[in-house]
Amino acid sequence: MSLLSTKGMYGLSAMYQLFLSKSAKPLQIKEISARAEIPQNYLEQLLILLRQAGLVNSVRGAYGGYLLAKNAQDILIKDILIALEGNLVVTEGEVKDPVLRIFYEESNAKIQEIFNLPLSEFDVYAQRLNNQLNYNI
Repeated sequence: MSLLSTKGMYGLSAMYQLFLSKSAKPLQIKEISARAEIPQNYLEQLLILLRQAGLVNSVRGAYGGYLLAKNAQDILIKDILIALEGNLVVTEGEVKDPVLRIFYEESNAKIQEIFNLPLSEFDVYAQRLNNQLNYNI
């Protein structure tokens, strides 16, 4: 079960690739597309939305491409998703059962916590993956 659409997942993947580049040199669309395994035509549409939201900058020319518009620490996951999906809404309703109310409150708090992570937090996940790989060898 996924809370994110393909657009959100692809957008996060593209932003992650820009984050990984950690270079002043822009990444070309074909590079991002290949690394993130996103169809190039679809990626172009996503990058337009991300640029309009002020999350990426585009550089024209033969050596042009895309860069993060801000420090990765200043780009929240929710900023990326809102730029691509529109407003993110967690449905609120009256829950009469106290057990379910506690469950929904905790679930909403965890979702908010995850969506408020900065893009730079992907370093932590990369380190966790490295630890798992080292452990399994």
